[in-house]
Amino acid sequence: MGTFGRHVRRLTLYRSAEGVVTVSPTERPDLFAATLGGLGLSGIILSIELQLMPVRCSGIEQRNIRFGSLDEYFDLAERFDQDHQYTVAWIDCLARGKRLGRGYYTAGNHAPDCELMVSKPRRISVPFEIPVSPFNSLTLKSLNALYFRKQLRRDICARTDYDSFLYPLDRILDWNRLYGRAGFQQYQCVVPQPGAREVTREVLREISATGTGSFLAVLKQFGSLPSPGVLSFPLFGVSLALDFPQRPCNERLFDRLDALVHEAGGRLYPAKDAHMSGPHFRKAYPAWYQVEALRDPRLLSRFWARVTE
Repeated sequence: MGTFGRHVRRLTLYRSAEGVVTVSPTERPDLFAATLGGLGLSGIILSIELQLMPVRCSGIEQRNIRFGSLDEYFDLAERFDQDHQYTVAWIDCLARGKRLGRGYYTAGNHAPDCELMVSKPRRISVPFEIPVSPFNSLTLKSLNALYFRKQLRRDICARTDYDSFLYPLDRILDWNRLYGRAGFQQYQCVVPQPGAREVTREVLREISATGTGSFLAVLKQFGSLPSPGVLSFPLFGVSLALDFPQRPCNERLFDRLDALVHEAGGRLYPAKDAHMSGPHFRKAYPAWYQVEALRDPRLLSRFWARVTE
């Protein structure tokens, strides 16, 4: 179905020099394209009109398949992606050798025959900030191994509610406290097709070799429909996202990952970035100057100043 921006019909913005303005694919389309994925630099969004799809049932028909390697994931994605509205994979980022990239492939469609009601999920909260992150090579390896074996059968189909399926992290409030006072940094990249399989394999090899990484390692594929936003992150390819506890060694690892991603013509996700270099950003997002030309002069982020200087 394409990116979120493909379903935005109209926006109203407040701009410091103009006041309230309306933008859409036909009304000031240049400003509309600069706002979608534009990192909040074109103005303050006051309202948004979205094109939604009808949903007649609160349930999701979910399929969860355990796979033993990265090649198995791509085989599953090729087989099932086109038949499901939602697909994603969890990856054991510390697995090596023949098990590199093992994990779970999850696919889902809206169920056709149940009640339509608002979910009332149970929430738990992390009550305090842990002084030191418990995530290290030993604990992550154990957690990932346990999670990989959580499902006795390889392939399970079941019905679940939409909240549990679409927003699993929202079950745990203040989950960021688990990373300790130093916090965490997310690394998310997308590598274009063709060639995404081999580059993703090399990225995972680099991560597993360090012994650091994330319990939340997410792999998914983006489709070929272009985004209307000039700074939109998705492109036709494979996206990998991981949370890393904040440590000095991250910088060296990220440099190696950046080199693999950019050599393949990929890019990083600006909305979650804390380290991308200016040259890499400008090469990956060649239309950045269009956003700069339409940037509200009263709005400037540290990220934008860093990557456009």
